[in-house]
Amino acid sequence: MVDLDALRSRWLRTLLSVREGTRHPDPDTYADALLRRWQEPQRHYHTLTHLAAVLDHVDTLQAYADDPDAVRLAAWFHDAVYLPDRSENEERSARLAERALPEAGVPEGTTAEVARLVRLTVTHDPADDDRNGQVLCDADLAILASAPSAYAAYTAAVREEYHFVPNDAFRAGRAEVLRQLLGLPRLFRTPYGAEHWEATARYNLGGELELLSS
Repeated sequence: MVDLDALRSRWLRTLLSVREGTRHPDPDTYADALLRRWQEPQRHYHTLTHLAAVLDHVDTLQAYADDPDAVRLAAWFHDAVYLPDRSENEERSARLAERALPEAGVPEGTTAEVARLVRLTVTHDPADDDRNGQVLCDADLAILASAPSAYAAYTAAVREEYHFVPNDAFRAGRAEVLRQLLGLPRLFRTPYGAEHWEATARYNLGGELELLSS
């Protein structure tokens, strides 16, 4: 069970570290709105547990980021809009950040960086010099390197989110996603991710693809 108070505290620390000025709405208002989004009933994998995990991974990788707090804000917003039957979730999440963060007192440059990072999660393909993007993408994909039981729970939750897709169509689509991931030269771009997560993630992806193809 995710500790909501702990998540609110993490939001507050991050927001207060970046925002400018003093005349802004209560920061808990934004935390509550985001937390409600992350608890919507259509979510089975993209839940508060995923949000907390991504934030934890950002903490692990923060030394590799140029602006760790911008990455943390991007983690809060990266799946803030999530409807499994829609294809523009990342774009809508980025636009939500562009609306909410300036009102909360976040500077223009940081807001733009957060929105850019959210949009980057469409491809998870940051440039070689995009340190913030590498940290967010690695943190988001770290689930792929889970232990077998956690990876199985992840794949089951993803399937539940796409319950409206017939089995054959889901298997074909999921297999294509796995092939694309396995075709990348590197799944993880930070040194930590490359060392600690790459091999296990490729093993998990390959095993899932084998099951889908059998």
